[in-house]
This record gives sequence, C-alpha cells and structure tokens, in this order.
Amino acid sequence: MPQHAELAGLAGLRVVSFESRRAPEMAKLIENYGGTPVAAPSMRELPLESNTESLAFARALAKGEFDIVIFLTGVGTHALARVAETVYSREQFVEALKKVVTVVRGPKPATALKELGVPISLSIPEPNTWRDLLRAFDDRRTALPLEGRRVAVQEYGASNPELLAGLVERGARVTRVPVYQWALPADLGPLRAAIESIARDQIDVAFFTSSLQVDHLFKIAAESKLDEAIRGAFARILVGSIGPLTSDTLRNHGISPDFEPSHPKMGFLVNEAAQLAPQLLRAKRRAS
Repeated sequence: MPQHAELAGLAGLRVVSFESRRAPEMAKLIENYGGTPVAAPSMRELPLESNTESLAFARALAKGEFDIVIFLTGVGTHALARVAETVYSREQFVEALKKVVTVVRGPKPATALKELGVPISLSIPEPNTWRDLLRAFDDRRTALPLEGRRVAVQEYGASNPELLAGLVERGARVTRVPVYQWALPADLGPLRAAIESIARDQIDVAFFTSSLQVDHLFKIAAESKLDEAIRGAFARILVGSIGPLTSDTLRNHGISPDFEPSHPKMGFLVNEAAQLAPQLLRAKRRAS
C-alpha cells in the first residue's frame, strides 16, 4: 500500500461504512486517518437453505461433465468444497478439479484453491471484474476457447447476468453454481440510524465496497421513505466506491461516485479518500 500521505486527512469528518464482516477493520482504518467511523453493516451472509445446485455440481464434476470451473470468491470456494465433501471425499473432489481448467477471479479464491491443493489454470488480474474475466478469455481464445466448452461458475450472493451472458455469447455451455447468498443484517438498527444521519446531512464521507451494500441501503431507506432524502444528501457527501460494478449500481440509484481507489482494497480506499477529501468535499458543497 502507498505511504500515508495525509494521516489526518479525514480529521473532523464523519465517515460511514457499510461493511459487515470487516466492519471493525474498516473502522480502525478510518480512525487511523483521523475520521469518526459510523459503522452500518448492510449485509448478512447465509448458507443456501438447499445446496441442490452445489451437490449437483459436485456429482457432475466427478463424472467429468465440466471442462472449465470459474471460482469467484474465496468464501464460496471453501463453502463449495464443504458441500462436495458431503457426497465425496476431499481427495476425490480435488482430483476431479485437477482434471479441469480452473479460473479464479482474484487472490481470495486463488488462496482457497491453493489450500485445497488444486492448481490454478488462469488468474484474473485486478480489478478482477467480470469484464476483466471475459477479456482474459478473449485474449486466450486460441489456447483456451469457450466455444462448446462446459463451464461451471461458482456464484457469490447475487448472480452476475453480464458475466453469464458474456460466456454464453462466446459459445460456452454455462452452469450456475450458487453456494451462498446475502441477506439484510439481522439487526437493522445501525443501518437505519446511518440512513437518518445521511438524510440529516450528518455524514461527510461514505464508503461502498460492493453493489449489494448500495441496494440494501436504498431498500431500507425506501421503507422509511427516506430514499429521496438520502439521494439528495449524497450530493454533499464524498463517495468512494470499490469496483466498476459498485459504481454502476450507485449511478443506477442516482448517486455519482467521486472516486474509485487505484486498487480494489479497503486500505487504498481509505488512504486515497484521506488525500482527496478536503478538496473534493469543498468543491461538492460549493456546487450543491
């Protein structure tokens, strides 16, 4: 990570984060740069009530019915392995994966496969988006064609229709493998309180690290009839967004992100916000 250019760049600013699992880590980063963190967990990870698709994938994989398997998340990769172990031994699952082309979207699924002892055929470079994944296949269309290939996609939370459509357009026979899904947090209190703070112009900076955080924020805001109020308030809030998909979702809700960090990581997001906040906030608030 780059050197901290402005250790107190968020001093005096109230910074809302919608992280859930990594909320304490995000709060600590904000404090390190002088900001006051407002934690508003917006998501809760749930196992699927039925692992039918995952079990079907494991059985089909064992029969040699896939040519390529795409792993999108580390958590999902581990979860898929646990599901597979209910019908096959881990050794059998690993041996079956060794017979196919394995593609990982970023370092977390790569680490998960390495822990399992599964070699990686293709790793998608940062920022690890679905566009980068499709581009990687396009760049290797001769060595790694998709036409007629049987491709399984381990999904994370919501499905990615753009990725699935892109694979199909390139001739792949695609099977979705949903492993877990995201729900609203069990305790909505912090998220509702953050929405009220945004509506009252009590927030200076907002961090979004996934598109579902945006969707869940506006879902709860709409229930309280505050969606239009917070949409207007964001015109005076510095908005940092990790990844093109998150930024596109913000725009779909009428919010213009002010910046994406140079690397899709929380540390870079907070560091670069600290450098940009004084100047960008002044400009936004003069214009609003």
